Amino acid sequence: MDEDTKVEWREWGPDAFAAAERAGKPILLSLAVPWSPECAEMDRTTYSEPRIAANINDGFVPVRVNADRNPRVRDRYTMGGFPSTVFLTPEGKVLTGATFLGVDGFRGILDTVRETWDARGESGGSIPRALRDREQPGGELTPRVEEHMIEQLLAAYDEEFGGWGSDVKFPLPRTVEFALVRAREQATRTLEAIRAHLLDTYDGGFYRYASERNWANPRRAKLLDDNAALVRAFAYGYRYTGEGAYRDAAERTAEYLTTTLWTDDAPAGGAFAASQAGDDSYYRMEATEREGADPPAVDPTVLADRNALAVDALLTYHGYVGDERSRRYAERALESVLELVDDEGAVAHYPDEGSPRGTLLDQARVLTGLTTAGQVLGERGPADAVADWTIENLGEGGPLRDGPPEDVGLLDRPLYPLDSAVEFADAALDLAALTGEDRYREAARRAVGTYAGAAERMGVEAAHYATVVARVRDPQVVRVGPDAGSDLHRAALRLADHETTVVPSVGGETATLISDGSPAGEATTPTELESLLTDV
Repeated sequence: MDEDTKVEWREWGPDAFAAAERAGKPILLSLAVPWSPECAEMDRTTYSEPRIAANINDGFVPVRVNADRNPRVRDRYTMGGFPSTVFLTPEGKVLTGATFLGVDGFRGILDTVRETWDARGESGGSIPRALRDREQPGGELTPRVEEHMIEQLLAAYDEEFGGWGSDVKFPLPRTVEFALVRAREQATRTLEAIRAHLLDTYDGGFYRYASERNWANPRRAKLLDDNAALVRAFAYGYRYTGEGAYRDAAERTAEYLTTTLWTDDAPAGGAFAASQAGDDSYYRMEATEREGADPPAVDPTVLADRNALAVDALLTYHGYVGDERSRRYAERALESVLELVDDEGAVAHYPDEGSPRGTLLDQARVLTGLTTAGQVLGERGPADAVADWTIENLGEGGPLRDGPPEDVGLLDRPLYPLDSAVEFADAALDLAALTGEDRYREAARRAVGTYAGAAERMGVEAAHYATVVARVRDPQVVRVGPDAGSDLHRAALRLADHETTVVPSVGGETATLISDGSPAGEATTPTELESLLTDV
């Protein structure tokens, strides 16, 4: 993202809001990300136009926020894409906003905002609905949640092109994972479409999404969390089908993560970079042309949540195929993530003093990485502390809020994000099995129960919610007596359903399947374990 504009940007924080209050001016909030070509284009054109920049500098308090580094600001103020151009009152209320604006469109919105502000002042602003609705639609966790989601899969599936929906096609890896055990043909056809249309076969890595129903016209930025999630989804696809193409896709993407997105500028000497920019002109080149061209820029920021998700994905892939390279890089990245966890279990978003700390997104994904490490490597690190801090500081006996309150803009108002709460609940279920502490299972139940009353309104994008509800209702665990790395443990990782928790090193020489708290059978060899799991 080109920061060389003519706008006198301020940093997000109390000083900017205080300056707006003193001057009696609205705030212009620019939410941008390093990987978006539209953000760079708006900087090159709109914000570099001298008269527009002068108008902004004279009549507004301009604030620039890197949305990847500030997820709580992003979630409160995004207009649905990047760049997001948002006009705020000095109290942080929203006057109006848009995404990309060219020179002419920006002139028009400046005039509109000026008229609104002059006529109505602070009363012209509004608070987004998600921050006004404090009551959560709680309810009972019944089998109907899973049944409804299966119905949604059937209703939204694109029989002609694969995937779900009839317009823009996102890969939806969590939906693929849900479908792999409930609508496998849908899942595998979708994996084929993702592999055929979103995988960069020359440089590696998956593009973000396709702009058209037939998976054409991909948006070519490559984000660490998107690619990590797809490594895991393709690894699961390989586990259920034995299809070598799925293993190849996971392996190729793991290679992209450990080369292009690997950075040595990390707290413990190595971790994964946040993203690679979506330069369409580069990605449209033939392979021979790319060889002599500079690849799109990589944002080297080490984000806790994305690195933890990569740890989870690479260890999952290692568990299925024994890939030592994936294990080594996962362990190195995990060391850097642990440098971002304080003694109490609060996670910093990235390694900087100004980093947000204790956001639910970071807490949930770091817990996921740690519990996967516990299952695959036999070491869960400070997982208990991360979970306990989250429950005590973000749960408050009720729904999980997105982070500690801050007295800046609308960050003092709680937001209750479904996706992050579900990720936390999923990891908490694994932690309950790893520790034998039922309080983590109860925390997971509370986290998803918060949204049960809205389950009938959820679409396929929320399939992970249905997965976790099913796990809460009937948790499956394989308790392995021998240590991590033993033949029986490796067999459990390969053979167990991906919604099952594998607990190594419990003592003894057998593996025991636990279903809903009760033993359902034992095995002493990988062959016996395969028979046991197949029968169940």
